[in-house]
Amino acid sequence: MLGLFKFLTVVLLGTALGLAATYEVLQRGVAFGAVQAGPWKGLPKSGSLDVDPYTRAKLARSAELPLGSAEGLTFVASRDSSGAVFEPRCDYDVRGSVPSTRYWTLTLTTPKGALIDNLDKRYGFTSAEILRAADGTFDITVARRARPGNWLPLGAPRPFVLMLRLYDTLLDFGTAKADASAMPQIVKGACE
Repeated sequence: MLGLFKFLTVVLLGTALGLAATYEVLQRGVAFGAVQAGPWKGLPKSGSLDVDPYTRAKLARSAELPLGSAEGLTFVASRDSSGAVFEPRCDYDVRGSVPSTRYWTLTLTTPKGALIDNLDKRYGFTSAEILRAADGTFDITVARRARPGNWLPLGAPRPFVLMLRLYDTLLDFGTAKADASAMPQIVKGACE
């Protein structure tokens, strides 16, 4: 009887420790196989069969449907190009170009992935509607107050992230690699 009690105690403690460790990893957002390109972080295997169990659990908890590996890649930025965390009361310029892709979108979301509501009902830009310079580069201003050109309204001050989706891209992390120079730069502007 004492042996059975010890066995059950060890099984219960092991299960509790395993669940606690998994919960902590999911809360911290640890991502295995993530790629970093400047401020942009991507999970190229999140939509494939090779996804790690922690990313699979995170996707199950969030009910997010990732892009399949043949469809494209999603990158998320929660910091500017200098490494500072986004401040909701500051303006940011997203400028440059994206890697070779057929179509892309840039969306402003909460850290949990919900769209950020604003009076203008403008949640992002697509490659089809963006105003570009003569050399093909773009400049998008993320700010609370209206700006000329490509303006993405922040709405009320709250934490946010930028989500860049590249559809039908040649960037597959097998033949090409993402680096900071291939991705848009995020530069902090004035703060209120």
